[in-house]
Amino acid sequence: MTTTPAGLGHHPETFREDWLEGLADAYARTVRRVPGAFGVVGRHAPRTGKVAVVIGGGSGHYPAFAGLVGPGLADAAAIGDVFASPSAEQVYRTARAADGGAGVLLSYGNYAGDVMHFGLAARRLAAEGIDTRTVLVTDDVASGPPPVEGQEIDPSRDRRGVAGDFFVFKVAGAAAERGDDLEGVARAAAHANAMTRTFGAAFAGCTLPGAAEPLFTVNAGTTELGMGIHGEPGLRTTRSLTAAELADELVDNLLDELPTPAGGTGRVAVLLNGLGRTKYEEMFVVYRQVNRRLRAAGLQPHRPEVGEFVTSFDMAGVSLSVMVLDDELTELYDAPCDTPAFRSLPGTHVAADDDRTDTAVVAEARETAAGDSDLPATAALQAAFDLVAANEDELGRLDAVAGDGDHGIGIVRGLRAAVAAARATEAGAPGDPRAAGGALMTAGLALADASGGASGALYGALLTETGAVLCKAAARPGGAYAERPCDTALFAEAADAAQRAVAELGGAEVGEKTMLDSLDPFRRELRARAGEGLGKAWRAAAEAATRAAADTAELTPARGRAARMGALGYGHPDAGAVSLALILTAVGDTLGD
Repeated sequence: MTTTPAGLGHHPETFREDWLEGLADAYARTVRRVPGAFGVVGRHAPRTGKVAVVIGGGSGHYPAFAGLVGPGLADAAAIGDVFASPSAEQVYRTARAADGGAGVLLSYGNYAGDVMHFGLAARRLAAEGIDTRTVLVTDDVASGPPPVEGQEIDPSRDRRGVAGDFFVFKVAGAAAERGDDLEGVARAAAHANAMTRTFGAAFAGCTLPGAAEPLFTVNAGTTELGMGIHGEPGLRTTRSLTAAELADELVDNLLDELPTPAGGTGRVAVLLNGLGRTKYEEMFVVYRQVNRRLRAAGLQPHRPEVGEFVTSFDMAGVSLSVMVLDDELTELYDAPCDTPAFRSLPGTHVAADDDRTDTAVVAEARETAAGDSDLPATAALQAAFDLVAANEDELGRLDAVAGDGDHGIGIVRGLRAAVAAARATEAGAPGDPRAAGGALMTAGLALADASGGASGALYGALLTETGAVLCKAAARPGGAYAERPCDTALFAEAADAAQRAVAELGGAEVGEKTMLDSLDPFRRELRARAGEGLGKAWRAAAEAATRAAADTAELTPARGRAARMGALGYGHPDAGAVSLALILTAVGDTLGD
């Protein structure tokens, strides 16, 4: 047995048998093994008088194909070795196990081995009096030119079948379940295939069971657009893309390809498919932009699915499949089914609310509105955001030494929200503590909300406590306002209060390798220079904070998650102390003398 870079050790020669047996054990309520074959058949099959829908393909693509066997979807699935077609014998035995006397529909992706072996099995079934029909899935737009209307599929020329086969199998299974005859089931499946298009992208290759090296690789920092699920070359290589950029590529490569059927409804079934290593949260981020783009194009996503449907072992990547719906396809797609990997219950589809408030969009809009008109608190927070964002990777690296590496990401996210909140609320004369204090209190709450985690809470407390001191200093007992300016003495008072709030909330003390080790020398230096101009005093205090942040490399973590790592953090500055020093430095650069 060998262990692959992808994970568990496997016996390559028994991998197919082992995983199929495990699947049948885990989902015995739904499927059972086909006797003497590498296949599974649904507990509901065979059913006398019902067309049997038999699908199949190689291992390595779960939940395709065995995971899609169950009432309302496929009746059986024949499984080949890794990335290889099942043999004609395996297809034949699996189809015989599912046959209920009304004929067999064979459906699978358009690959040479599958075409030949399923074709041989169909001939043998026909020779024994079992009527068969075949529907090839050809949804991958990256693998060939568009189909010619009215022309028969040429397996050697036409497109590959990838994640769109889920739509074809679902429609075929629903048609068989409602009692359509073999011709009707084949017609519905072929119509689903004609209405389906898929485009995918990969960020990293995959490693087969028992292999010491990946089957194929994707160069670091790049994305392969149009790569196939077995490592077939893509259309082009591009740099690494953001989630929104990737969504745009996926949609752009499909929109011009989508057919316009007679009786079209404007609805489209949408499947954002993970190829094996991409996290669900990441896919949801991509789908957010996919949904926007499709709606902007006048299309209405109907019962969208985000998840793993056709994988490629541990390949990192996603694909987008779209099936254009008419009334019949909508009815069949909505029909209930119950399989190990996919379950659909009857009910009304609830579309995404187009009128919802998108806080991220609002924040982005406010951020782009930055300019010379920003009042002091907003301008200071904007400068802090800019400097911290420029050092995001380094802060993440420092945090990863003895933590989880998310400090840079979290603080940048929090400061972005703080800038937007301050910009929306700060109003008044420059230098008025009421205006700055109110903006900082709102910004602190926004930062804590957006950043999350311990650092988000501590930075939120720092801002809100500073703001509270400024607001209190401007108020007189009768409710009138004094004309006390935002001078060095006032900010020294605010720094003292912020220090107490952060220490109380975090339970830390100076010397325990936290942000307090930057904040404490800052507030002491600011207090010592209370009689000087704010800009000069602040910059001197920020320099003290920067020196102290560097000196935290000589400390051993004694508080928070890093404390559990003991001496591992020694020799590296604390990420929180460094980020606070950056923020204080940036704020000082916005102040006059």
